Amino acid sequence: MRVKTIEWKNGKMRIVDQTRLPGKLVYKECETPAEAWRAIKRLEVRGAPAIGIAGAMGVVLGIRKSRAADYERFIGEVREVADFLGTSRPTAVNLFWALRRMKETAARHRTDDIPRLKKILEREAVKILEEDNEICRRIGAHGASLLGDGARVLTHCNAGGLATAGHGTALAVLFSAHDAGKRISVFADETRPLLQGARLTAWELMRAGIDVTLICDNMAARVMFEGRVDVVITGADRIAANGDTANKIGTYGLARLAGAHGIPFYIAAPLSTVDLEIGGGGEIPIEQRDLDEVRTIAGRTIAPAGVKVYNPAFDVTPARYIAGIITEAGVVGPPYRRNLRAAFRKAGVPGRGRR
Repeated sequence: MRVKTIEWKNGKMRIVDQTRLPGKLVYKECETPAEAWRAIKRLEVRGAPAIGIAGAMGVVLGIRKSRAADYERFIGEVREVADFLGTSRPTAVNLFWALRRMKETAARHRTDDIPRLKKILEREAVKILEEDNEICRRIGAHGASLLGDGARVLTHCNAGGLATAGHGTALAVLFSAHDAGKRISVFADETRPLLQGARLTAWELMRAGIDVTLICDNMAARVMFEGRVDVVITGADRIAANGDTANKIGTYGLARLAGAHGIPFYIAAPLSTVDLEIGGGGEIPIEQRDLDEVRTIAGRTIAPAGVKVYNPAFDVTPARYIAGIITEAGVVGPPYRRNLRAAFRKAGVPGRGRR
């Protein structure tokens, strides 16, 4: 049984607090943009699509009680809230895409009165959530076609329902294959330092009745060497125009390992994760996280006091190591610079960027 990761309920943003999983399934309500910002920053809500939805809802929380008497003052408040929310996770392009969409929606309705404009923005945030559900189902269906009966999959971090409105990206492929009656098995990397694979992916797959085996990150090479992996599928936080992909730290190493063992490596992500304004992976900003995330596990110190720490949240996998990008418009293969743009045209959406 899958859970609603995020929803708009009674004028509040309601999320699953993912920092409490797998021990407890706890729902949390956010009533202000500051609370939405903290939920994103602290990874209470996480995953590129879910972050985008949370950003859109955060804008609504910020303008619900606006007393602006005219459009110019109101749009100034919208921009201020959006800019603030954008500082929470600088790598996730879905966040900036959703914030830009909210600002553009307000601009299109500048002739409406302020009370109506507030309702329009609320509907737009909910629409982004509803669209994400449908997009992820399409990603799942396209990706499931790549998996035969008995397929053995390795995945990293968590790109499941918890990272989206409820169906997932990389895990949507697994859910769809499982729902179609295919027998699949999964190796889930634990994903240090915050253990999203152990805490979240294993939890989701077990709830779905999918055969999952948890491994330490440094065991991936061994199971590939033993011939126990047929395909690697991960999600993405930002994809450059040339196909270079930023995802959870450790993804690049998996892609290289997969290539060394002749195993195809796929990315599963909505087109909203593709940033056509960024030419290559070197331009993607990489978030640096709290150093204590590495020094501790579950609040327990595991390293000597004062030890230096390096803690980038993401790394970038060059496009040449990616067999295909599974999107709502189909599986996109190289050359990515041309074919990603074609996927946007096929999906009937404009090319998206950070601003």
